[in-house]
Amino acid sequence: MEKKDTPMKISSISELHHLLKLPKPLHPLVSLVDNTKMTVDKEMLNRSFHLDFYKISYKFSEHGKMGYGQGYYDFNEGGMLFTSPGQILSTDSEEEYCGYTLLIHPDFIRTYPLAKNIRKFGFFSYDTNEALHLSDQERTTITGLLDHISNELNTAIDEISQDVIVSYIEVLLNYSNRFYKRQFITRKAMNSDLLSKMEMILENYFNRQETLNRGLPTVEFLASEMNLSPHYLSDMLRNLTGQNAQQHIHEKLIEKAKEYLTVTSFSVSEVAYALGFEHPQSFNKLFKKKTNKTPLSYRQLFN
Repeated sequence: MEKKDTPMKISSISELHHLLKLPKPLHPLVSLVDNTKMTVDKEMLNRSFHLDFYKISYKFSEHGKMGYGQGYYDFNEGGMLFTSPGQILSTDSEEEYCGYTLLIHPDFIRTYPLAKNIRKFGFFSYDTNEALHLSDQERTTITGLLDHISNELNTAIDEISQDVIVSYIEVLLNYSNRFYKRQFITRKAMNSDLLSKMEMILENYFNRQETLNRGLPTVEFLASEMNLSPHYLSDMLRNLTGQNAQQHIHEKLIEKAKEYLTVTSFSVSEVAYALGFEHPQSFNKLFKKKTNKTPLSYRQLFN
């Protein structure tokens, strides 16, 4: 018997339609669902699901909420969420919400460039609290594209249908990418606060010598401390500073390395170990790459 906390694996779009008591999809590999027509049995509430296909949701309810991972996101103002195959979703359907859900099986785009290019859209790995909020104009653009996809699905399928739908999906993703970049800009003040928080986390990590027990700080560690997903953190930083999270970590490493090299008598190897490097050679390589000097030649500048 399957445990309730074990994610239910859903391999096909048709299977999901059946669970939600929806009519069979018009196409087995792609479907656009009106969320108000979904019906979820009580025993399916508060369950988690493992989907083998992409899911793009646009919600604009005043009440309902949709779970994702370990948390829930309140769609009071509406928003878009993007999930890729293999991610875990949870549901709470006690409240009704409006909007649309676009389901895309990887096989539908497998022979198109989008199959490879879709990986560049980092928002498929964002967490629930990092949803895309749309302005009125942006909402019109997104709903217009969804209408076009719906029209294609409800028109007799011919040899061009798949090409057209894939094109609309790609345009939808490109617009979503543009709107996320706008969201990063309009939330610049908030993101600046996050940048300050990240700097403090890194500073404390080194000052408390966490490196001796945990090694080098990672992007995953930073994101967890800030309650963000790794992809969102890096994309937010890149839009704010031009550098991703890993580059910020490297900057802090070099800053601390310079401090050790100038105010302590540690050997270069001891500096490397104090910073969390397993091998001094890796430290030497990174330091030279960032400063155009070896750690030893940098120290000699101050002696």
